[in-house]
Amino acid sequence: MQSGQLRALAGLAAVVVSLVAALPAEAQPFPSRPIRLIVAFAPGGSVDLVSRLVAQKAGETLGQPIVIDNRPGAGGRLSAEIAANATPDGYTLHITSASLVVNAAIHRDLPYDPVRSFAPVTLLASTQNALAATLALPVKSVPELIALAGKAPGKINYGSTGVGTSGHLTMVMFLHQARLQMNHVPYKVIGQTYTDLFAGRVSLFFPTLPGALPHYRAGKMRLLAVSGAKRSTALPDLPTVAEAALPGFEASTWYPILAPAGAPKAAVNLLNQQFVAALASPEIRKRLDAMGVEPIGSTPAQLTAHIKAELPKWAEVVRLSGTRAQ
Repeated sequence: MQSGQLRALAGLAAVVVSLVAALPAEAQPFPSRPIRLIVAFAPGGSVDLVSRLVAQKAGETLGQPIVIDNRPGAGGRLSAEIAANATPDGYTLHITSASLVVNAAIHRDLPYDPVRSFAPVTLLASTQNALAATLALPVKSVPELIALAGKAPGKINYGSTGVGTSGHLTMVMFLHQARLQMNHVPYKVIGQTYTDLFAGRVSLFFPTLPGALPHYRAGKMRLLAVSGAKRSTALPDLPTVAEAALPGFEASTWYPILAPAGAPKAAVNLLNQQFVAALASPEIRKRLDAMGVEPIGSTPAQLTAHIKAELPKWAEVVRLSGTRAQ
């Protein structure tokens, strides 16, 4: 081959390389760089623990790390706003809880919409709340609690981690269905809620099961029931509120993974596949079961349907609670 031809080929190769380098990220195989997973709550909570466990496994099969970015604040509104405004390229994801629909009921001026502002990836998992009682309260079952509280309306205090939170609204549902009156004591820090429950300064609390289990197993409090539709595999001997006393009672929190609206469908579908595959891992399922978390792994369409169904349910509970935006 003549030197002139070689120079021409070399020049052509240089042009091709430069064109490939200049291709937008969307034209490159997905994922070609790390993925950010914005977590709505602080490190150490149930959402964070589930996120880290599943993200590590899914990142391994994707070939790119899924980097956890905790953005707590405003009951999940801060992280949702950040995620909704992120570039919709598949490289920013958001994991939150049922607060996604609760906030829509409390705050009429949210800068995002829980359905239209996001592309659903998967309903990752769900967990229940546990009806926790101080050891000083002379009850060992839900019927005993209802009988005691019915004789002393407004005399029993219950704690929560704030107005409009899962624990608060689950208790609102419980009191409404049981036709009871109790005093609400909201806390800003979950650790103080537990401390006062252990000391008997509040008598009841509806924490998430993953948060409650270590304290229950340490003998610091009593669990009367779980709030979901079925018993937890972590505590199979503990009844649900529904079977113990209030048929039809069901309240659980759930963990959706969302992308900003407009994210490429191919990226969303791949992410869905990898998160669902991670949940199918025996190791992951075993660890989630031990935490009291039920793996789900829905399709994007199933997640959309779930969010739409939960919106009116929690709007009614918020109405019953009298909660208003601060």
